[in-house]
Amino acid sequence: MIMNSKPAISIHHLDHFFGKGQLRKQALFDINLEINAGEIVIMTGPSGSGKTTLLTLVGGLRSAESGSLKVLGRELCKANPASLTLIRRCNGYIFQAHNLHGSLTALQNVMMGLELHQGISQKEMLSRSTEMLEQVGLGHRLNYYPNDLSGGQKQRIAIARALVSQPKIVLADEPTAALDKKSGRDVVELMQKLAKEQGCTILLVTHDNRILDIADRIIYMEDGSVTSSA
Repeated sequence: MIMNSKPAISIHHLDHFFGKGQLRKQALFDINLEINAGEIVIMTGPSGSGKTTLLTLVGGLRSAESGSLKVLGRELCKANPASLTLIRRCNGYIFQAHNLHGSLTALQNVMMGLELHQGISQKEMLSRSTEMLEQVGLGHRLNYYPNDLSGGQKQRIAIARALVSQPKIVLADEPTAALDKKSGRDVVELMQKLAKEQGCTILLVTHDNRILDIADRIIYMEDGSVTSSA
């Protein structure tokens, strides 16, 4: 596997707190972690160990306050809203609840992944979204609505939406939790294949031991700390 020498994600002495005053509670403790460009990293550990919190900080979905968190060379600790918006445009997100819009077709849902990106014509959005759905095996379901699709098909649409903009980083939070064994396996192998083709980095949070083998590296978290990296 060819990786760039510069890490895609670089975290040093990162702490994070929720709440204020007497309700202030520390959620992350002295996180130190580097993830190389092109690497597939799975983050696992008990519920409440801080995995999703760390994922949202890396994704620019909330602001880091203490330590250093660099994503694609950009410092996100104490970053202003404009910087966080810029980094969000470089990321693709896949969630446990696929978060599809029920009133939109599969094709329209995937096209939403391109709407934040300027300079892409409607025609190109249409062709790229169609091609992406064909790659995830749903070329025959372009005009179907989410309610007419299975859980695995919905998650494939979510993957297509996340990857259609060719992001540098894909962040996935429990993408197989609502799927049966075969659908879950299909979904992560699809993520792995498409991400490798596009050369992007994947950081995936999961409790699903059945998919750990797709990772280049596994990170274990417990009580807000990284306990080991294998």
